[in-house]
Amino acid sequence: MAGKLLYAQSGGVTAVINTTAAAVLSAARARGVRAYAAHNGILGVLREDLIDTGRESAAALRALAHTPGGAFGSCRYKLKTPETDPAAYARLLQVLAAHDIRYFLYNGGNDSADTALKISAYARAGGRDLVCVGVPKTVDNDLAVTDCSPGFGSVAKYTALAVREASLDVASMAESSTKVFVIEVMGRHAGWIAAAAGLAAQQPDDAPHLILFPERPFDEAGFLARVEATVARVGWCTVVASEGVRNAEGAFLAEAGTRDAFGHAQLGGVAPLLAALVRQKLGLKVHWALPDYLQRSARHIASRTDAEQAAAVGRAAVEYALAGRSGTMPVIARTGDAPYRWKIVPAALAKVANHEKKLPRAFIRRDGYGITAAARAYLAPLTRGEAYPPYGPDGLPRYVRLKNAPVPRRLEPWYEHRDA
Repeated sequence: MAGKLLYAQSGGVTAVINTTAAAVLSAARARGVRAYAAHNGILGVLREDLIDTGRESAAALRALAHTPGGAFGSCRYKLKTPETDPAAYARLLQVLAAHDIRYFLYNGGNDSADTALKISAYARAGGRDLVCVGVPKTVDNDLAVTDCSPGFGSVAKYTALAVREASLDVASMAESSTKVFVIEVMGRHAGWIAAAAGLAAQQPDDAPHLILFPERPFDEAGFLARVEATVARVGWCTVVASEGVRNAEGAFLAEAGTRDAFGHAQLGGVAPLLAALVRQKLGLKVHWALPDYLQRSARHIASRTDAEQAAAVGRAAVEYALAGRSGTMPVIARTGDAPYRWKIVPAALAKVANHEKKLPRAFIRRDGYGITAAARAYLAPLTRGEAYPPYGPDGLPRYVRLKNAPVPRRLEPWYEHRDA
């Protein structure tokens, strides 16, 4: 095949983003296409900081499929419009042309889809021979069009598992110790991960007893009354709170006052805030936990369904690229519930970029503190199956560290102050 393929990772990583990477690189090899990776996402392209994946063995790529993190480095970088920052676009195409790169695959979420769409449109307008394909991933599960996002199934499994196990601990100590346990999960605007915690409950009064969603405004009095009633009835209470819980005015309960490169609010921790509220208003002993990166990096307990879908979108992205389908993204379409079935279909990046899929109202219980049967039916298949990594003699998973051999630069440096 003429030209090379460039793959890059963007945004927060997932437990299975490297599963997608391994599928992309293996599929490119199978088609006889030389593949590079960009170091630290789109920044690696701007800086001409490229990695020759051809230096990696087939065994290393197989191991990459079960290794967490982002093997080539990721970034949060807001690519402006061509009118606002024409130099950045000129540089991107210059780097791609210098290395005869004809296919660009960007693996990320909403903002990454926007970046891939912008580059695709710019190249097409300029008559450049470049195919841009978005590759989906996000733990938040908020990508539009796709039934679910690769990465979500594994964080959903981890969350439900952590809530169930920790709640057994709380229950065992509640008589004379902790009465309330608060766990904070990711999800700035959409409560998909918080909803997944509901899978931990099997019987009435099982944990989690209360789930707080970004889609429902926080009612302090109602929350405290629920906690108090649950402790009185059950003896203890587990609360799962999305980091994006908001008050009636729409403000985040735990906004830290800073913003990231995309203008998203940096949240300062809703769990300790809720714990303090319970302690002060109800006088109950309370513990809280913030899994943070743990929930999205737990490859040791990844969902097999999630891993299979992550690999499938990677293979499809290569096929779409080589077929010249620029401005598209492979997405997951659910074709059956009993048994669960799915397939990969193409979607226009324009329908994904800058769109956000919220938790449907029908998935949230009428009282606002739990999930419905419809939510459970949607979520349950996504956490099914195990995709354990191999373990070494020390009892720990065996993960791979790639060589990440650099591609020799051919251009003048891209100075850091121009990256802003």
